[in-house]
Amino acid sequence: MTTDFLSSELIAHKERLQTLGLSSLFEADAERFSAYSARCGDLLLDFSKNFLDDSSFSALLSLAHKADLKKQINAMFDGELINNTEERQVLHTALRAPMDAVPSGYGEQINQTKQKMFALADQLSDGKLMGSTGKPINTVVNIGVGGSDLGPNMAVDALSHFHTTDTQFLFVSNIDPVQISRVLKQCDRESTLFIICSKTFTTLETLANANAARAWFLEQGGEESEIKQHFLAVSTNLEAAAAFGIPEENLFPMWDWVGGRYSLWSAIGLSICLAVGRKGFQEFLDGGRDMDIHFQSTPYEKNLPVILGLLGLWYSDYFQSQTQALICYDQNLAQFADYLQQLDMESNGKTVTKNGNDTTYATGAILWGGVGTNTQHSFHQLIHQGSHFIPVDFLVAAQSNSPIANQQRDLFSNCLAQSQAMMNGRSEAELINEMRAQGKSESEAQFLAKHRKIAGNKPSNTIVYKQLTPFVLGQLIALYEHKIYTQSVLWDINAFDQWGVELGKQLSKTISSVMESPEKASKQDASTQGLINYYLNNQPL
Repeated sequence: MTTDFLSSELIAHKERLQTLGLSSLFEADAERFSAYSARCGDLLLDFSKNFLDDSSFSALLSLAHKADLKKQINAMFDGELINNTEERQVLHTALRAPMDAVPSGYGEQINQTKQKMFALADQLSDGKLMGSTGKPINTVVNIGVGGSDLGPNMAVDALSHFHTTDTQFLFVSNIDPVQISRVLKQCDRESTLFIICSKTFTTLETLANANAARAWFLEQGGEESEIKQHFLAVSTNLEAAAAFGIPEENLFPMWDWVGGRYSLWSAIGLSICLAVGRKGFQEFLDGGRDMDIHFQSTPYEKNLPVILGLLGLWYSDYFQSQTQALICYDQNLAQFADYLQQLDMESNGKTVTKNGNDTTYATGAILWGGVGTNTQHSFHQLIHQGSHFIPVDFLVAAQSNSPIANQQRDLFSNCLAQSQAMMNGRSEAELINEMRAQGKSESEAQFLAKHRKIAGNKPSNTIVYKQLTPFVLGQLIALYEHKIYTQSVLWDINAFDQWGVELGKQLSKTISSVMESPEKASKQDASTQGLINYYLNNQPL
């Protein structure tokens, strides 16, 4: 299946609307917000500040119909092998579905794993999860990388207001020994629980850090027999986990039909479950499920993931935007952009269609962002007056989890002001008149106006929710998961493999062996060999 979406009709719409300008669209339609906003429960998407009118929106929606998006959505939820390069199902949605809605008979094993997670969370919140010396566990260290770190780390931080325990949650992902060393300094051997997250129990970074934690535990006076009370694993490799010292009862299963970057709904999210308890984690799953139902059943013109997916394609392929910014006016979502970078760029960073043809159009986008008003004093200058065309998603809550005076009102108003400034800008003529009124000379007013003018006419979406809760976080994550899948269908690429990640892993093993035994190894290219020599010449004797 291929999608011919680079149509002359949409190219004409793009040129017409960009010339007309976003502000003019609002001047022409007083009901524009109602027409170009959509909801999923209390989650509101305002997409009115985009280059859309009825005819261009209809043309964009036709792309979804031509791609038979509905059929492809059903294929994912029904458990078809849509990951065609690895011949795998894609069933992260099953992890948040009721048992009777799970395909392929996976419902029972999903439920068993979830109940095992809940039981451990109950022990921790009740103060009954003990270390080997009888001290209650008060520190949990998650050791993983990629999807085994970014999702859990983000969610545990985002939901700090809903933690059911005073337990300290720490995360280790980088093979750089500095990170594990800093984390271990915050731990007490007798009251620390390590969760090793590795589907195969062979991931280089995770195993290196797990072994460092194990060595630290023994150096601090722990016994080999005590490891089973301080180490858990999320993996499919029973044998490797057992060799490490983790018994089967401390093992939480993974499945090959859950991709790493989609795995925080599974036992990879054990740290999330321990932090917010069984009720909070179930609400998190329910939020994801709510968005699943919306994605499956809502007409395209009011379907949040479909709308975001089409707009992303609209700007990437018709406006040649190479990047998209995600700005969260919510400190709880401080790590959300980092998490979505992997979710989006590892999924749709492809140049080959599902049937093996080279793409002739742009796919994916460079995703970046930050938090709240911090970003206004960082990179908004580039957005407003730079030469790059950068669409923005703004996320903001109506209510704070930690209200103080009028600060949430000020935060919310700053968010709206930025999207309004992107749309309207400030004209040179307006600025000249303003500076004349301030007593500036004509030449000075004209000179300064050129520097102060802001072109505007830059699009944005605003996603608003009442308050960040486990349910809302689940909705937001699933929203972007399904946006990404929508785009992969339109671009006819496989969003669920990541072969580009593997090459560096393979080469690092070869280079590491050269560094370990340089006298036995063949030389690398001149650059790599020169850098290896520098490393070897600067090692302590």
